[in-house]
Amino acid sequence: MKLLPYRLLIWMLALGVALQGKAQSPIDTSSLKAAETYRVSKNYALAITTARQSALHALQQKNYVEATKAYTLLTNVKANTQQFSDLKQTSDSAINTAQQSHDAIAMAYAYYSRALLYKTLDKSDEVVKYCQQALRQLEKKTDPYIAAKIYYQLYAVNSGWDNEEKVNTYARAATDNALRTTDYNLLSNCYTAMSVAHEYKYNTQKSRPELDSVLYYLAKTDSLYHQFPGKVADNTYAIALINIASSYLRYFPANDAGAKIQATQYANTARAVLKNTPNTEDVAASSLGILSEYAMREENYGQAENYLMEAYHLMKSAPSPAYYTLINVVQSLSGLYEKRGDFEKALAFQKEVTLYNKKNFNQQQVLNTQKLEIQYETEKHNQEIQLLKERQKSQTRQNYLYAGIAIALVIGLIFMFLAYHFRLRYSLQREKQLQLEKQDSEMQIKLEKEAHARLRAEQLLLETQQQQLKKEVMANVLQLEYKNQMLLNIKDKLTEGDAVSTQKMLKEEMVIDNDFEHAKLEIQQIHPDFFLLLNDTAQKKLTLLDLKLCAYLYLKMDTRQISQLMNIEAKSVRMSRYRIKQKLGLDKEADLNSFLQRLGS
Repeated sequence: MKLLPYRLLIWMLALGVALQGKAQSPIDTSSLKAAETYRVSKNYALAITTARQSALHALQQKNYVEATKAYTLLTNVKANTQQFSDLKQTSDSAINTAQQSHDAIAMAYAYYSRALLYKTLDKSDEVVKYCQQALRQLEKKTDPYIAAKIYYQLYAVNSGWDNEEKVNTYARAATDNALRTTDYNLLSNCYTAMSVAHEYKYNTQKSRPELDSVLYYLAKTDSLYHQFPGKVADNTYAIALINIASSYLRYFPANDAGAKIQATQYANTARAVLKNTPNTEDVAASSLGILSEYAMREENYGQAENYLMEAYHLMKSAPSPAYYTLINVVQSLSGLYEKRGDFEKALAFQKEVTLYNKKNFNQQQVLNTQKLEIQYETEKHNQEIQLLKERQKSQTRQNYLYAGIAIALVIGLIFMFLAYHFRLRYSLQREKQLQLEKQDSEMQIKLEKEAHARLRAEQLLLETQQQQLKKEVMANVLQLEYKNQMLLNIKDKLTEGDAVSTQKMLKEEMVIDNDFEHAKLEIQQIHPDFFLLLNDTAQKKLTLLDLKLCAYLYLKMDTRQISQLMNIEAKSVRMSRYRIKQKLGLDKEADLNSFLQRLGS
C-alpha cells in the first residue's frame, strides 16, 4: 500500500498543533485543562461543553485572560470538527475578549486562534502573519506553552513550503519552549517536528548522523509515552511509531533484516495501541500499509492481502472515512490482485478507486465552498473594522476641527476665517476625490466596451475567413475531381494510341480549365449561407453532385459549360436539373435558375 509521505503524516494525522496534552482520564481539576483533554481524546462534544462552561465562568469572574483561552480552545475544536459556520464567530469572540483584558498573553492566544482560522482556510501567509503578531505580544510577557504552539504552527507552514532552514529554526524553538512546560503531548509533537527537520537535512546531505537524529527524536516520543503514562495521547504515540517504521522502510536496504524486525514491531505496536481508540482508523490503516509493503517485498502476497483487507474493512467501518487513506488502500489492493493475475478483483477495486476519488472530490468541493463563505465573512468583517477605524480617525479630525472653530470664535474673526477656509479645502479635496473615482469608473466601463467590441469584430472576421476557406476547399475539390477524370480519359486515349484525339482533348482542356478557374473564383464569392439555406429548403437530401450543379447554375453557366466541368452529357445535366427541382419542391413550370438567384442574394 502507498504510505502517506512522512511530512504528510505529521500534517494530516498529528493535525498540526491540534494534539496537545492528553490523558486517559483528567488529572487536572481545571475545567479548561479538562476541555483540552477531551479535545485531544477526540471527545469533541464534551470538549465543547466544558470549554463553553469555562468561558462562561471566566466571564462571570471578569477573568478575560482565561475566557480568551477558552474561546481559543473552542476555535481549535471547531477547526478539528470542521464546524465552519461557527469557526469565525468563535475566533472573533477570542479577539474581542482579549482586547477587554488588556493582557499580552491573552492577545497572544487570540492571535493564535486567528492563525487556526486561516490555517483552516488554507491561507498560509495569514497564518504566518498572526503567529508573528502573537510572538510580538509574548515579547511583553512570556508564556512557553502558547509560544510552543505558535512556533509549531510556523514550523508546519514552512514544512508545507519545504523551507528547510525555517523548518529547523521553528521546530527547535517549539521544542525549547515545550521543554519548559509539563505538557508532554505537546513535547511529543515537537520532538516529531525535530525529526522532520533532520529528515530534511538527510534528504539533502544523505548523512547517516542525520538519519540517526530522525530516529532519535521519534524514539524520545516513545520514551515520553512510557515515562509519563496517560500524558501522551495514544494517537500521538502511534503516529510516532508509524513514522519510525516508515523510516526503516524507506531509508534502510530491503535486505536489512534488522530494519524489517524493528519496522514490523513498531507498526504492530501502533495497531495494538489504537485498537480501542475511536476516530483513529486512518492511523491504524497506515501501520497495516507498512506491514503489507514488507510482505510484498518478500512476495508473500497472501499475507499482504490480509493486511490490506484488514485496512480496507477498518477504513470502511469509520464513521467519516479519510478518503485519501481509503483510496491508497483500495489502489494497493487493485495492484496486488493485478500482480496475482486476478484481473476481475483488480478491476473491481479499481472501480472503487474511481468511486472514492469522486466522493473525495465532492467532499472537498463542499469544504471549499464553506471555506470561501468563511473567507468572505472574514474579509467583510476586516473591511468593516477598517472602515470603523477610518471613521474614528475622521471623527477625531472633526473634533479637532470643532475645537479649532471654538477657539477661533473666542480669539476673533481671523481664526474663524482660517477655520472656514480649512473646511472648504477639505470639502473641495473630497469632491475632487469623488470626481476622480467617477472618472476612473467611467474609463473602466469604456475600456470594457471597447474590448468587447474588438473581440466581436475579431470573431466576425474569423467566421468570414472560415466560410471563405470552406468555399475555397469546395472549389478545389471540384477542380481536383475534374482533373482526375481528365487524366483518366487521357490515359485511356494514350492506351488506344489515338494521338490526334489526345491533342484535341488537351486543347479542349485548356479552354475548359480557363472556364473552371473563372468558375472557381466565382464559387468562392457565393453568399456564405447559400449552401446552408439550400439544404434547409430541400425536402429531400441533396447530394454533393446536386450541390455542385446548383453552384454552377447560380453562377449562370449554361448546359455546355456544366457538362464539360462535371464531365457528363448535356442530357444528364437536364435530368439533374429536373431531379433537383423535385427535391426542392418546385413546380414543373418554376425556373430553377431564378430560384437559386433569389436564394443566393
